[in-house]
Amino acid sequence: MADPQFAELRQICTPHPQFKNSPREKVKITTMNRCTSAITHARSSRWLARWATAIFSALLTTAVCAAPADDINTARDVASRVGPVVGSALACPNITPSHIQSVIVRFRAVIKFISSNEADRENLTQLFERSVTDGRTDVTTGKVTCEAAERQFTDLEQAISISTVPAPSSVPSTPSNVTTATAPAAGPAAPTAAPMPQAVAVRGITDDEIRFGIAAPFSGTSRALGHQMEIGVTTAFNRINDAGGVNGRMLRLISADDGYEPTRTLAAMKQLYEKDQVFANIGNVGTPTAVVALPYVLEHRVLFFGAFTGAGILRNTPPDRYVFNYRASYEEETDAVVRYLLKVRHLQPSQIAVFAQQDAYGDAGFAGVAKAFRSLGLNDAGILRVNYKRNTIDVDDAINTLREQRPRIGAVVMVAAYRAAAKFIEKTRDLFPRMIYTNVSFVGSTELANELMLLGPRFANGVIVTQVVPAVGGYSSAVLEYKNALAKYFPAEAPDYVSLEGYVTANLLIEGLKRTGPQINTEKLTDTLENMRDVDLGLGTLLSFGRAEHQASHKVWATVIDDKGNFQHLDLE
Repeated sequence: MADPQFAELRQICTPHPQFKNSPREKVKITTMNRCTSAITHARSSRWLARWATAIFSALLTTAVCAAPADDINTARDVASRVGPVVGSALACPNITPSHIQSVIVRFRAVIKFISSNEADRENLTQLFERSVTDGRTDVTTGKVTCEAAERQFTDLEQAISISTVPAPSSVPSTPSNVTTATAPAAGPAAPTAAPMPQAVAVRGITDDEIRFGIAAPFSGTSRALGHQMEIGVTTAFNRINDAGGVNGRMLRLISADDGYEPTRTLAAMKQLYEKDQVFANIGNVGTPTAVVALPYVLEHRVLFFGAFTGAGILRNTPPDRYVFNYRASYEEETDAVVRYLLKVRHLQPSQIAVFAQQDAYGDAGFAGVAKAFRSLGLNDAGILRVNYKRNTIDVDDAINTLREQRPRIGAVVMVAAYRAAAKFIEKTRDLFPRMIYTNVSFVGSTELANELMLLGPRFANGVIVTQVVPAVGGYSSAVLEYKNALAKYFPAEAPDYVSLEGYVTANLLIEGLKRTGPQINTEKLTDTLENMRDVDLGLGTLLSFGRAEHQASHKVWATVIDDKGNFQHLDLE
């Protein structure tokens, strides 16, 4: 009895009487021999989903034709079977990423050609992506070995190469919107698929635009952080757009407000991905919000670039493929501060406390202080931590605990947002006149200085803030370029450490986009970023990524606020 699955494949490859002698049917006829080859290969293949590779191959071959609606079901079945093979391959380091990406791009091209409407296209894409995720899980949970995954993926590649599918870039459109193709050149088939034109279904990218998203607080007590990050990224985008864009495409930033509340972050991420159809995220603000955003972007394989947080959750070893950071980590900032307090200011370890937000952000900062203690051979068990709740300025419990501490605390490492930090300093300045206050960069330097100067110069004077960008009052080429661009596009905005970080982050991404070239997708851009070395943006430190390193900068600068509210350089050594 004939295998009904192969009968279905033959039906796909058989000319339809309705289109006999039409241009599209002539194209389909020219592919029949290759369909037959795919069937032959599938019958001889020994792996379980062999027929799926054959149908996939045939769909690729006949994608230059207008497929009937019934092919949606076939494509859906193929997506659910081929996706796990691709996902398993992605989880195995020995399988060449470019080969995997060529299969992904070809299948997305099939989805585009087969789908008669956006709903079908979206459903097929989501099914394929879920299947890929399942395949990854099969490897990480041990259900599938990398050896088996490699065999299955090799079979899939062979099925595609046997079909000798012409690259869609060679497929011209006739005036009647009937897509035709030239026959492939004689000779052996290439082992991987040819590059696709950019027009093939890459979310968030058109011929003249690339859309990026930022989920950040644009309301609530931390709204200045979101506003400044958005300003910085947009300034860099405007500057490159005025110069013609990146490979002829304009860069556009779309914002979603999560209020710095994790309970709102998932909805913001879904809005950007599903409604606004962004290509990637850049400059998301916060650690507790990143805890929610990270699983979502990894599941959908969306680039998560330059988040405004130094938390370890975005700095796994080995790094998550789609997560890239510009800035130094909280561990590096707090390590520099702890060493300064102990070695330069000569405090005893018991005199150092941590004032932290009571969430993942505070946890990350406290962990950095504890690690710095351990690296110096000190016991971290006795470090005092006092807390406040996110998006509040309720610091009384923290202060009461601090007052009871013996010996008296001489320095506080603050892992807080600007309003809570200012309130804490306001209420402790007279209680602890000789207290040393240090803050990590996330605090929002400008807003902190402004809040303290409203209270009076004595509240601001001497407060330390570590930074992950050079001083905004400096005269380096990078800072002057930033300030000139900011004055041009946002003349009402003053230079700010957060917006400077957004500007630098966006320029680092722009460099990656330029190097990737006009035919861009997430995998190609990720591969490009992982090979970017020694990028000089004029910061005084070179920026590099690698397969084992997704953090470009490890440099920590230090500043101290003077009695005029200005930031001065501070040497931590």
